[in-house]
Formats: sequence, C-alpha cells, structure tokens
Amino acid sequence: MKAALLVVLSPAIAFAQPKPAAILDELAAVRAFDEIAISPDGRRVAWVEKVVLKGRDPGKGAVFEAPVDGKRAPVKLGTGHHIAWSHDGTRLAYVDTQLYVATLGAGTRKLTNLVGYVAEPSWSPDDARIAILFAENAASGGGPIEAEPLQTGVIGAEIHNQRLTVVDARTGAAKQVSPADLHVYEYDWSPDGKTFALTAAPGPGDNNWWTAKLYTMPAATGAATVIHKPALQIAAPRWSPDGAMVGFIGGLMSDQGSTGGDVFTVPAAGGEATNRTPGRPSSPNTFSWLAASRMLVVEYVGGSSAIGTLDLATGKIEQAWKGDEGVHTGMFSNYAASRDGKTIAMIRADWQHPPEIWAGPVGALRQITSVNAARRPLWGEAKSLTWKSDAFSVQGWLLYPRDFDAAKRYPMIVSPHGGPASVATPRWPQPRLDPAIFSALGYFVFLPNARGSYGQGEAFTRANVKDFGGGDLRDIVAGVDAVLKIAPVDPERLGITGWSYGGYMTMWAITQTQRFKAAVAGAGIANWLSYYGQNAIDQWMIPYFGASAYDDPAIYAKSAPITFVKRVKTPTLIIVGERDGECPPPQSYELWHALKTLGVPTELVVYAGEGHLLRDAAHKRDALERAAGWFEKYLR
Repeated sequence: MKAALLVVLSPAIAFAQPKPAAILDELAAVRAFDEIAISPDGRRVAWVEKVVLKGRDPGKGAVFEAPVDGKRAPVKLGTGHHIAWSHDGTRLAYVDTQLYVATLGAGTRKLTNLVGYVAEPSWSPDDARIAILFAENAASGGGPIEAEPLQTGVIGAEIHNQRLTVVDARTGAAKQVSPADLHVYEYDWSPDGKTFALTAAPGPGDNNWWTAKLYTMPAATGAATVIHKPALQIAAPRWSPDGAMVGFIGGLMSDQGSTGGDVFTVPAAGGEATNRTPGRPSSPNTFSWLAASRMLVVEYVGGSSAIGTLDLATGKIEQAWKGDEGVHTGMFSNYAASRDGKTIAMIRADWQHPPEIWAGPVGALRQITSVNAARRPLWGEAKSLTWKSDAFSVQGWLLYPRDFDAAKRYPMIVSPHGGPASVATPRWPQPRLDPAIFSALGYFVFLPNARGSYGQGEAFTRANVKDFGGGDLRDIVAGVDAVLKIAPVDPERLGITGWSYGGYMTMWAITQTQRFKAAVAGAGIANWLSYYGQNAIDQWMIPYFGASAYDDPAIYAKSAPITFVKRVKTPTLIIVGERDGECPPPQSYELWHALKTLGVPTELVVYAGEGHLLRDAAHKRDALERAAGWFEKYLR
C-alpha cells in the first residue's frame, strides 16, 4: 500500500496491464496552457504554461507574451497566473502570491506585500490603478474544488471574505474597498473608472456563490448597492461602453466558473433585467461589449462552441465561427477578445490536436505556439451523435477504440460528465482518470450530454430540476441504445464511470439497471439527505431540489442511490479525496459499506490530502490504474 494513500479495500487487483501508466506518461509530457489574455488593441497575446512541482499541480506556471502577428518568438515574463493586460498594451499584471507588473522590454517588479490570497487583477481605464480580489490572512484560494482545510475547534467561526481591493499601479499602495461582510466573485470597472459592477454575497464565499447578487459600488466610497437580485445564478458582469447598462450571464448553474445561460442586461442605476437571448437553443457562456447595442458572444451549441455578434435590438446572433472544441471563460479559461472584438486569442485543442496558443481575427486565427507538435493521439476517432429521448434531441460524443477493427466487438465505457450544468466538448485528454483514455486501451467511450447539460438552451439545462436520475438517466440509456445500432459494441460488456455529478450518476445507474457490468464512481453522492448536511456547498442544491432537505426530504430520497441500493449487482470501484468539500468522503463510505454488506464486489480508495480534484500526480496515476484494472477484470 502506498504511504501517500488512505485505502479501504476488498482483495486487491493485480495490474498486469502496463498501458495506463505509459499513456499517463505521454499525457504528462504535453505542455499544458491554463490561461490566456489578449491586449485591448489586439496586438499581443499572453498566456500561462503550466508546470508541475514535486508531483503536484501548483495552479500557476510560466507567463509568456508574444505578438499576434507572429513576427517575434514568445518571451517569458515570469512565473504566476491570473494575467491581465493594461489598456495601453505595454504592461501585464499577474499574481505570484503577490501582484507583479511586467513592462514589455523593461523588466518586472513586485507591486504588493499583502498577507493573504491575491487573485484576478484588472487595470483601471486610465491604467493608474489595478483592482484585485484579496482575502486577507487567507492561506489559499481556488474555491470548493480544492482540498478543504482540516477543521477542529469552533467550526465556521473564521471567514476570509474576498474583497475588491485597489492598488496604485505606481506605488503599490493597496486599499480594500468593498464591504468586509461581502465576498466578491467577479467585477468590472465602469468606463469612467469611478464605479465597479460586481457579483457578491455574504461569506463564506465557497458556499454562497449560488445566491450572489449584482451590485454597483463607487470606487471612492465602497458603498455597494444591489441593482439586480437574480432568480438563479449570475456570472460575468460587464459594463456597456456608454456606462448605461451592465450585462451578465444568468441561468441555472451548478458550479462557480462553469458558466452557461442567457445574456441579460440591466440599467446601471437598477431596474428590470432584460433577457437578450430568450429561447435560444444554445448556452451563451461569456460575452464582451462591442458597442452599446452589440456584443460578441461565445456559446455552447450542442457539444461544440460558436462565436457570434449579438444585436441587442433584434436579439439575433450572426455567427462568425463554429468549431468542435470547447471555448469558454471562467474556470480553466481558454478564450479572450480584444476591445473591438475583431481579434481573439484561444487555447485550442480537440480530440486529435493537443493544446496550442492561437490568435488573430475571428475565423482566421494564426497558430502562435507549436510546443506540442510532436504529440499524436493515442486514442481513436470521435463522432458526434444525436438521438431522441422523450421530447428531446440529445447529443453526445462517441470515441472509437484505438486501432479500431470493424470485424471485432468491443466493450464500451459510458461516462456522464460532472456538473450537472456542464457539457462534454472535444478536448485533448488530461493526465488523470480521464474517460477518453479508455479509448486508447481498446474500449468505445461514450460521453453523453444528457438533459441538465449546456448546449441546447435553458429549458434543456433546467429539465432535470427535481428529477435527478430520472430523465437524465433515460437520455443516457437511450444514447447507449443508439450507439448499439451503429457500432460493434458488445451489450454484455458495458461499464460506467464519472466524477462528481458523473460519480452520482454512476452510483445511481447501478441501482436502476443491470446493463452495466462494472462501475467506477469518482467523488460521487450516495445519499442526498445525508449529503445536504455534510458538504460545504449546500446552496447549489436549492435551485435543483426546490427546498432544503429539512423542508422536503422526500424529493431528496427519491433520487438517492442508497434508497435503492439493495438492487445493485454491479461490481463497483469507489474513489474520493480525503478532504473533498463538494462530495465528501462519507458519501463514498456509505455506498461502499452498503455494497460490502450486500456482498457486491466493491473497493473504496480515499486519497490523502486531496480535494474534489486530485492534484498529486501519484494519486492521478493510481486512480487511473485502478479503474483500468477494474474494467479489465469485469469487462474483458
């Protein structure tokens, strides 16, 4: 047993299959990009190239800058993350514990000496000040996906709200501006630099993003005024160029940073919000203002992405680009646009192409980097599928096995995505328990975007409200049937795996059907009733269940795998991080204990010190190897 792991298990599996380790080694050698920013004038692009320190993902990397025209090689400016261009395009702010400013051709200087967590710099319109989000005395940030701190003593007594803080770009003098009792999530400077628009809620910040409101706040006084209380979630506040309106994305969102919904505007002085994309069969996830009456909008369309110009007067979007890749800002942002919207920058990747930096006019991008040119896909080709389920047309991605032979019949692994408000789009697989890797191991891999996903409009995203595990599982099963009609998949060798909400769907599926012969549930949820009192983010549940678990326990029980656990026959591997606040380990223990008691083959692995996402390279490797061994044993 590895010293770095806390493992509770049934008899161990011998891993004779060497391929998962070799694939992880290859994926780990890919140079990954984490953030991108384009100068307001569209002439320069900056990005963060991730590095791994002592086997862990540090969340930062090397900061590079290059001209969009490609006439000069990229230049490394420093090490950090949270990058932001000045309006004149001559300076780049970034965070490496403290705030730094790199002046092109003139070096870099440390600007602050703050005690706490610093994030998200943004220059004032005159470039004289830099706003940041600052949590004083907080040891770290990153939100609820990171490992929760070990808690003893009085629980919840100490709250480190993230406050909007203004730094003098010349002297480094910093002033906390926003109220001490508000946690600020996102913000934007007004065109005159006198006021902020911000999304905020009382702390603790990890839990209350789902109840955030839209505020305006004078930079001089910090007196925050609510101008909009959304019915659901809100993200990406942006001032119109004339200062008359604030735009934002509103809709049903299950995770901070995973944005989708409709584009709204509200008068800057307050008033009724106007939905600018009502009934649109897609999910806008970010936008930028081009003029007082036009926006550049990025949206998920099915399992793909598109960019287009929204005319506020007509509500029509003129599409300028569409591609089979995921384009988004927020968590793991890979897109940025110039001030006039004519030039964009992207971290581009899909199933067949590893990540590289691209920039240029919309629809005519130039490849800026070629650091992964030698990398080739180890998995098979991908096809987009659509199928009918109830009244919906559902989309998903099917990855064929590597070295596919049409004369053979193959096992298939089904992988519902997390969220549930998210979407599976083409991408280059990550060096972890990524379901796409199983294509390289000789499996078909099916990635359904069931109801609750982005990509088909708000009605589709909201279609699983008060129905977790109902219509979404029907969508998945109908998708499996659609695959069986077109591909040589052995229906007696179906597996299922997922993480977070996908982990829940894995746990749920094995209680509802015997079609899956093996399951691997990562960071899942076994019992919604007990989960409500265990997790660190219970506010996300109210919009989906309609009430708390104390007010309507029946709605929680009807979707809980533990309610139907005596039906389970499927051998199930369960994986979770020791300090996961989003899907706490007791949920995994609860299902494991039940399956063990009922005599169902099972194994539980708890990874020491990990949060909702595994960060340690050894843990990522172990999780993939165990999952591969589990499927090898029960599906081959």
